[in-house]
Amino acid sequence: LVQLAESGGGTVQPGGSLILSCAASGNKFESSYMAWFRQTTGQEREGVAAHWNDGGHVYYADSVKGRFTITRDEARDTVYLQMTNLSTDDAATYYCASGGIPGGPGPLVSASYLYWGQGTQVIVSS
Repeated sequence: LVQLAESGGGTVQPGGSLILSCAASGNKFESSYMAWFRQTTGQEREGVAAHWNDGGHVYYADSVKGRFTITRDEARDTVYLQMTNLSTDDAATYYCASGGIPGGPGPLVSASYLYWGQGTQVIVSS
């Protein structure tokens, strides 16, 4: 079992930056596979970035490549999502996920994860 605590959402102007944090507690192995997803009303949850500790592989959605960076602090068991050059298209509720299943549907597919945080909202507005 893994519990996830997200923080860092807020309001930012277009072109601005934010850093989201997700602290994991519980089963160390299950927290080795973590990701960030986002969702807007009426839309499916979209995989944004994943950090899988099987060699430190990272994965990004095409829409965020070059703008978002996912990193992990092993000592704190925390994953960060650094977001830059934000646009209104990035506005959403962002969810941290853990308990990824290697060999499952894929690192950016929600069905690959067992545990979810409560979500943190990112608003991009001038």
